Amino acid sequence: MATSTLEAPRSTPRAAPPKKPRGSGAVSRFIERNGAYLFLFPAIVYLAIFTVFPLIRGLLLSFTATKLVNPAGGRPVGVENYEYLLSSDKFWTSVATTLLYTLFTVVFSVSIGTAGALLLNTAFKGRGIIRAIATIPWAVPTVAAALIFVWIYNNEQGILNRTTSALGMGQHGWLVDPQYGLFAVTLATVWKLTPLVMLVMLSALQSVPQELREATWVDGATRFQSFLAVTLPHLMPTVRVITLLMTIWSIRRFEIIFLITGGGPLDVTNTLVVNVYRTAFQDQNLGRAAAIGALGLVLSLLVTVVYFIVEQIQERQESQR
Repeated sequence: MATSTLEAPRSTPRAAPPKKPRGSGAVSRFIERNGAYLFLFPAIVYLAIFTVFPLIRGLLLSFTATKLVNPAGGRPVGVENYEYLLSSDKFWTSVATTLLYTLFTVVFSVSIGTAGALLLNTAFKGRGIIRAIATIPWAVPTVAAALIFVWIYNNEQGILNRTTSALGMGQHGWLVDPQYGLFAVTLATVWKLTPLVMLVMLSALQSVPQELREATWVDGATRFQSFLAVTLPHLMPTVRVITLLMTIWSIRRFEIIFLITGGGPLDVTNTLVVNVYRTAFQDQNLGRAAAIGALGLVLSLLVTVVYFIVEQIQERQESQR
């Protein structure tokens, strides 16, 4: 009689784990610990070469008497350039012009841009086409925009003087009369920048919850009351950020001012940045121009500090509600 025997199942040998190449563990741990620094390294190098080094070079230059014809042959003069500027009426006039230009540009650009965004956020026929047309001034190159406004302000052929003449207001020297110089560059700048503000505010409006606005309407609120209660609080953080950016950009703006008026007439549009250019390349005084640039940097930093103080106060008040 044949007997059957049960054989124990054979255990299959486990596959050996793949051998890691020598040193790969140490590299992985190094990348894991320092990955953030490795990603930041290119940005740090870029900022060091193109921002920090020129900034330090400019600050050192501001303590020297350096002429344009011999930029490497400056001699140290300590704080002489700063003493001259702080006692100069021309410098303080330039500071006042910069502040006035910045104030008018920011106020009108932000207010008109915000109003335009609220208008374009409503539903009406042809809204997409109007939105596209409204962005054209921002897309126009600054040089082209400056040439357009030089033609608009032309004494004989300009459309602005033709319009004022037709309205019985006479003709004005928009680019040669000191009374209108700041108005001329401010109007051109507002025309150029308002579409950017409008686009930013329009993006912010898309994040306002529609159900909250509808809830206020159900409670009997008017459109204006709904705007104050729901829309405006959502827009304020964006308004503060765009105001800060517009302020800093306006303080350091050069192209459109210089191309339209060159800092004139009679220095009424001689802002700090235009003053830097004229001091460096017309007066050929690089050391003093660097000092003006350093003081302009201090002005921008003061604006930034004020912004962060206001931001902290706003956050504290909101947390206490």
